[in-house]
Amino acid sequence: MIEISSNIENIVYLFSASLFIIGLKRLASPNTARNGNRLASLGMLIAIVLTILKYTDNNIEWIIIGIFIGGLLGIVLSKYVQMTAIPQLVAIFNGFGGGASALVAIYEILYPRETITSIFVLGAIAFSTALGSMTLTGSSIAFGKLQGIVPTRPILFPLRNYLNFLLLILIVFFVIVMTIPNFSSLNILYILIVLSLLAGILIVIPIGGADMPVIIALLNSYSGIAGAGAGFVLNNPVLIISGSLVGASGLILTRIMTKAMNRSLANVIFGGLGSEDGSKQTTTNENKLVKSLNTEDAAMILMYAESVIFVPGYGLAVAQAQHQINELANILKNKGADIKYAIHPVAGRMPGHMNVLLAEANIPYDELKDLDEINSEFDSTDVAVVVGANDVTNPSARTDPNSPIYGMPILNVDKAKSVIVLKRSMASGFAGIENELFFLDKTSILFGDAKDSIEGITREIKNLDNI
Repeated sequence: MIEISSNIENIVYLFSASLFIIGLKRLASPNTARNGNRLASLGMLIAIVLTILKYTDNNIEWIIIGIFIGGLLGIVLSKYVQMTAIPQLVAIFNGFGGGASALVAIYEILYPRETITSIFVLGAIAFSTALGSMTLTGSSIAFGKLQGIVPTRPILFPLRNYLNFLLLILIVFFVIVMTIPNFSSLNILYILIVLSLLAGILIVIPIGGADMPVIIALLNSYSGIAGAGAGFVLNNPVLIISGSLVGASGLILTRIMTKAMNRSLANVIFGGLGSEDGSKQTTTNENKLVKSLNTEDAAMILMYAESVIFVPGYGLAVAQAQHQINELANILKNKGADIKYAIHPVAGRMPGHMNVLLAEANIPYDELKDLDEINSEFDSTDVAVVVGANDVTNPSARTDPNSPIYGMPILNVDKAKSVIVLKRSMASGFAGIENELFFLDKTSILFGDAKDSIEGITREIKNLDNI
């Protein structure tokens, strides 16, 4: 342990917090996101080093070992985890963050440095314990759903909302009891932990795959708020600031996601929208046929298109076809076509999933257009190419009041002059309903793996050029 004055400590922590804020700001643009991530990481490193130097007087070797293991694990995950697995990785990281905050709070009760009599500190301990524990199990269930360990469909059970409400009331009650000095006991702490862990499971498990982007954002916010609570427990300003930043940004992102789905947060949590792997569907087009085409037909259509909008979805991520779509786009651009990518806020399984996926293939950021920016351009677009997207392109969201996604803002793919859809099968999306887009006269479907299909189209265009 090194003697460091409180003034120097506060200045260094303030500098670290400034790096967090600057880094978060730079994450707002794909052009500066990597640099922003590096700045925020540097701020965290500075804060960790200062904390170790000032507050650690024994067992520092265990801390160094922990840092080494954590750093090595981070490097391995960053290099070897596929883009399709990033949503579940983010989910489990949220859980780890919440669990760490809960452990910090629990440790302060089990091994207090001094007798805790402050109602505020006791309240911070109880709050961080409850929210951190809830985030741990809730994020673990979200991870399980995304990974396929837990069924993706909503797991609904009778009176679940009443049970969840009762659990939350009990959690609030025991949090209040724990704030009473010289009254709370370890038994109350253990009850609070069990109830919070159970609440995390029961709140997330009824939520379907279609709502996972919202839940990931919400759990990310929970982990930040729990971290801020742990900061109050330790009286650590940088932890309070960083946790507050994560909590606030997560809530803002949650609001953006719910707005993009035209649903309230309560509807997401209690609605139970979604079906297992999109295989179950409401069939309204039994007597209608879809129009299929092969790669040569698709190549002919795209060769003579002056404007093309690609619409990526989770199917693109599953097929790992981002590099192939970039190659195809470059060939079309060389022929004079105007290329854009339409990005729906909830496309994929986490916020920003499609942006990150396409950025990995070095697709120019200025070609990525969000829903509000691109929707007015579909009317004048020659060809819209849908790659693995489903619910976010379904016209029934505009036309069918009985549809579970009615009112959700969608990409106006059906207004393009011609539509090519790349799909493995006619299975529905996570909302579990048929996509009316597939049955339009202007729509043709190219069945197969998206990566193979795009490679086939690219090959056919090259062959046609050589004729």
